[in-house]
Amino acid sequence: MNRTSFLFACSLLATSAALAQTKAPLPPLPAAQAIPKPGPDTGQPYAPQTIVPGGVVIPLFPPNSPYLKADKVHLPEVYNMSQAVPARINSIVNIHNPSIEVHLVDKSLNTGTVVIVIAGGGHRTLNVGGESADFIPFFYNYGINTVILRNRLRADGYVAEVDAVNDAQQAVRVVRAYAKEWGVDPNRIGVMGFSAGAELAAPAAVLYDTWDQKNNDPSDPFAGISSRPDFAGIIYPGPTPFARNRTAPPIPKNVPPAFLVCGSAGDQGHAIWALDYYQAMLMAGVPNVEMHLYGNGRHPGDPLPDGSRMAGGLTDRSNVPYGTWQYRFIDWARDLGFLQKPGIETKAARDVATYVANPPRPFGQGRGGAGGRGGQPGAPGAAGAAPAGPGRGNQ
Repeated sequence: MNRTSFLFACSLLATSAALAQTKAPLPPLPAAQAIPKPGPDTGQPYAPQTIVPGGVVIPLFPPNSPYLKADKVHLPEVYNMSQAVPARINSIVNIHNPSIEVHLVDKSLNTGTVVIVIAGGGHRTLNVGGESADFIPFFYNYGINTVILRNRLRADGYVAEVDAVNDAQQAVRVVRAYAKEWGVDPNRIGVMGFSAGAELAAPAAVLYDTWDQKNNDPSDPFAGISSRPDFAGIIYPGPTPFARNRTAPPIPKNVPPAFLVCGSAGDQGHAIWALDYYQAMLMAGVPNVEMHLYGNGRHPGDPLPDGSRMAGGLTDRSNVPYGTWQYRFIDWARDLGFLQKPGIETKAARDVATYVANPPRPFGQGRGGAGGRGGQPGAPGAAGAAPAGPGRGNQ
């Protein structure tokens, strides 16, 4: 480099340094907008607020309902917000006025199908981020309407097997009651529960007659409206009514079809609970019950070798097949007619009607087996509790 070039380069560096010293700083970033927050304590029954903008929120029970605790129904919910995404609610606790939040799809896409999503959280918290809110845009793409259930929790003093199940059953009735106003099909209303939420979806799919008979007073605006879901998604479930340490309830003749998902050896306890439900339906010959057990998959929240934790809901799960279960659900729903235009009878409904009219023999009768369901090894209600998953209780 000659002297002229050297001096020119030095001049450029000096100019750049001077510009760097005088350059204005970047404008400060604005704060996040529309951060959801709970409503106030007014002394009246708490008014649940939307989790996702645009939702319609409806309490499940009237203010004077005997199903509510009068001394607690006024208390506001408590949100656990994401630290990385300011407007995202990860979970909710302190739910004393249970509700549904309705998110409808555009009329041009609408199949009339509704999925009432029921988040997990071990009955300690309600994981409405990954196991509720994330499903709104996913289901929207398929013309499926999403309803988020905010049910009561064991951690807040409720009996999950009673109070929270009641919430799930009432949610089905409320959605069906407003089907016309919302443009949804009253014959395409399903429930989908995750982990502890599946502990609500499973009994809701078999105990609906009892709930409807118990709540048939003419003064009840929902009297006469069925709480029977038209399908059930049971996703990495806690113990269902058919768990092996429980007395199995009768399976209704018109029991809805079910879709079950879980990891297998990596989530042994929950896989066995899924198998309990599946086996009960299989041995009764119930049509359109499908189960996927994935070889590589643990329960949401479980520690992984890299120090992270297994994700739940729709999360990709590091490209393992378990991370695509939602597309298998869409395949199943499409196969049963839930993705066609509203008002058309589904294959699921036709198959239920056929099953009611011509129930199959219990497995083993007339086939050289050991007799009816009770004679089969591992039949529902058999003695022996399912083992818990490695190092964890039900989530």
